[in-house]
Amino acid sequence: IRVEYGLCKSKLQKSGLKKDEVFFLTEFGEGRGIWCGAPVNPGVEMDVEFELSELLMRWVDIHPVPAGEFNIRLEQDKVIFTGVLENIEEDGTGYLRIGEGLVMFECLGEPMALGVFVELQVRDVRIYPFSI
Repeated sequence: IRVEYGLCKSKLQKSGLKKDEVFFLTEFGEGRGIWCGAPVNPGVEMDVEFELSELLMRWVDIHPVPAGEFNIRLEQDKVIFTGVLENIEEDGTGYLRIGEGLVMFECLGEPMALGVFVELQVRDVRIYPFSI
């Protein structure tokens, strides 16, 4: 199950408590995840993609929000991605637009309106260096 956010400029800020855990900063906010690349020094800016290991539930992990701006933030043990819900295919593959990038995810549950801002809440984010 994969969430990709291609061409996201992220600055790796510092290491966390878990093995390979890092905190990152993007133009849309900050988050936390497990770094899955060669070691890098804090403060390095690079293109990354995100991967999720969990199946999301609509109306539980994904829900509409009134806010009209893209955002990535930390909230306790979760990373919250806020963007426009572009599409959910019949097989449960969903697409969240954050700025110019698309976040792909897998989900189950009742239908949701498309073209509106939603929050996608995840606990496990893996971060990979992105190369074209």
